[in-house]
Amino acid sequence: MGAALYETDFYGWANEQARLLREHRLEELDLNNLLAEVETMAGRERRELVSRLRVLLAHLLKWQYEPDRRGKSWQFTIRTQARDIRDLLGDNPSLKSHLPEALEKGYGQARELAAYETGLEESTFPEACPYDLDQALTGGYYPE
Repeated sequence: MGAALYETDFYGWANEQARLLREHRLEELDLNNLLAEVETMAGRERRELVSRLRVLLAHLLKWQYEPDRRGKSWQFTIRTQARDIRDLLGDNPSLKSHLPEALEKGYGQARELAAYETGLEESTFPEACPYDLDQALTGGYYPE
């Protein structure tokens, strides 16, 4: 019944799996779909890290390369994204091992985003991330 419910009512399926786990009725679990969902959840956390890095790094680039357009909105975004990344890493410490890969991917996307939003050529921005991640994650870092 679990696999069929998974296809027709995900919410009901998820609650049933939780109930079965709580009751230690492991033999009744829909293991294939449960495994797929757990892997999907882990992937979502990695994608959130990349996404937040993209926004943070794009705003740092815009801050650095468009000083005449700096404002409280950009400051707020930089602080918010830095805080949310710190929180995400605090809640998921094993994500720290994915930081180099996430930083590379996020920065590549940030260059594209910053170019789009500023109208500057993507080649204006360094190919490699010019920011120290620890410094950027303080939330009070604004490159000059």
